Amino acid sequence: MKKNIESGTNIRIQSWRNRKAIVVLHEATTGPGHDLRDYFLKKGINELLFITHPLLFLKETSKNSSRYEYYKKGRKVITHYAYHWVLPEFLLYIKDFFYTIVWSTTMGHEFNLYVGVGNLNAFVGCILKRFKLVKNTIYYVIDYVPLRFHNKFINSIYHRIEKVAAEQSNWTWNLSPRMIEGRSKKWHKNFSNQLIVPHGVHIKRIKRVSFDKINKREILYMGTITQKQGIQLVIEALPNIVSSITNVKYIIIGKGPYLSELKKRVKQLKLGKYVEFVGYIPDHSIMEDRISRAAVAVALYDKKADINDFTYYADPGKIKNYLGAGVPVIMTAIPYVASEVEKKKCGFIILYDKNKLSKLLVSFLTNEIKMKKYRFNALRFAKKFDWDTIFTNALNGQTFTEKYEKDN
Repeated sequence: MKKNIESGTNIRIQSWRNRKAIVVLHEATTGPGHDLRDYFLKKGINELLFITHPLLFLKETSKNSSRYEYYKKGRKVITHYAYHWVLPEFLLYIKDFFYTIVWSTTMGHEFNLYVGVGNLNAFVGCILKRFKLVKNTIYYVIDYVPLRFHNKFINSIYHRIEKVAAEQSNWTWNLSPRMIEGRSKKWHKNFSNQLIVPHGVHIKRIKRVSFDKINKREILYMGTITQKQGIQLVIEALPNIVSSITNVKYIIIGKGPYLSELKKRVKQLKLGKYVEFVGYIPDHSIMEDRISRAAVAVALYDKKADINDFTYYADPGKIKNYLGAGVPVIMTAIPYVASEVEKKKCGFIILYDKNKLSKLLVSFLTNEIKMKKYRFNALRFAKKFDWDTIFTNALNGQTFTEKYEKDN
């Protein structure tokens, strides 16, 4: 496909009141694609087609069906669910490909903007643009990793699609600079029209509480319950923490395949009174408000994670949710944002070690002066990641790094 990028392709907000957009993503829980949908609706876009497909590598979501929501002048007028196919994973991705094409074309008119969250969805947008069914396309990269599939042939197809999406889209939105670097290294070339568009947070939506009302002995985790998230490290550290802080509480919000193992370990260590499994909170505003009551949050990505791990290239949303709620974070050094969090004194980088973790938690949870300072710094840092600012700048072709440097 020949690349056709308009001169100065900046999708300015005021120009969208009478225009039409498509957003397509693979869905597990709510994420950046949903935030972009809400942003467009808030800004008064005339028509919006929002297409979601189930995220296939999670059992909980693979049971769902593809669907689309059609909005006109801010009001949802259609919700349509597709037939639920039971097929091998590779064929299900082909199914998603065709559903997106069919649903995009049956609306009967050209769309001004197509945003594909993920390489396959962005690739579909490039095809629609070639046939003049969409005018501008954005490839929104949420996950990038050199070894996405262990099958070499499938992994090669994945990266070929990724390459075309990055080459043919008007813009590529990357969560971190590492995605740009990883892609360039993979293909031994630089790609044009690359922007850094990090994960954001709804600063104004979160109902933060005053320091005297927080749970000053509460440690919190929020996110998917998988082994690589390091949730278990806090559980292993709790016996040492409890010996110094008898009223400590570990709150775990989320669902996932590792949940039963965590519950088993809590029972083995007789820590039931210190650990609470809240489960998944579908309403993000309620979840954000719950986070704000914690003293400290954790993002302890397992030390086994390496350069072939999604987290190394990405910008985990949980960290921005923690900081936006005014909650400092203890994290391992794997995510790109980790060094900035430590530099701005709104969090700590730590090795994946239960003894070091227990010492840090005891020290922090017993120092209210430090807790206040870090909460203040967390909110100040998070304000730079307000979703409205991030999307407005990205649609105007401004990379986050440039904006960040100007503000500092």
